[in-house]
Amino acid sequence: MGWYSLNVGVLLCVLLHEYGVHGISFYLPPLARKCLREEIRKDVLVTGQYEVAEVHDVVTNLKVTDSAEHTLYKKDDAQKGKFAFSTDNFDEFDICFESVVPAGFEGVTEQLIVLNIKHGTEAKDYENIAKVEKLKPLEVKLKQMEDLSESIVKELSYMKSNAEHRSNTNESTSSRVLGFSLLSMLCLVSLAVWQLFYLRRFFKSKRLIE
Repeated sequence: MGWYSLNVGVLLCVLLHEYGVHGISFYLPPLARKCLREEIRKDVLVTGQYEVAEVHDVVTNLKVTDSAEHTLYKKDDAQKGKFAFSTDNFDEFDICFESVVPAGFEGVTEQLIVLNIKHGTEAKDYENIAKVEKLKPLEVKLKQMEDLSESIVKELSYMKSNAEHRSNTNESTSSRVLGFSLLSMLCLVSLAVWQLFYLRRFFKSKRLIE
């Protein structure tokens, strides 16, 4: 029962924190433009992977911009690929797909677009980090936990400053922030206990402790 409860706590924390992974698929008609808007805080790594179904004579362009219309990624005739960027400030980011067809085109076939977005700890390639830093599996797990904990602390700091800024005009927001903060603190405690439990099991399996 204890192990199940701890895993539920960790899972809840991951789901709440920065919303982890976004997977979406949709159909894009000819000559149409569709955008996905993400609101992301400062100093967050964002990665995306996309795949566009091929339709004869139809070209789909992809563009990622911030609220100031700065281009963070652009790909003409996007078919399949990846993109990544880090946020310098809290901002809104648009990921837009636009269908372009030649003059006289009479097709009506829509293109299926599959898009997966990750940000925060979910966006990091821990497999590559392990190779570069020559980390053991246990060390990778601990690094993931450390990054997740650090990310939660940053989120709490942002929520706190945001609440202080709005406290004079919106008491309900402050209450929600307080509730989120308490829940996040519970998540941090759950993570710490889970780490201890995980390490204890690991050391026992290696016969390092009784």
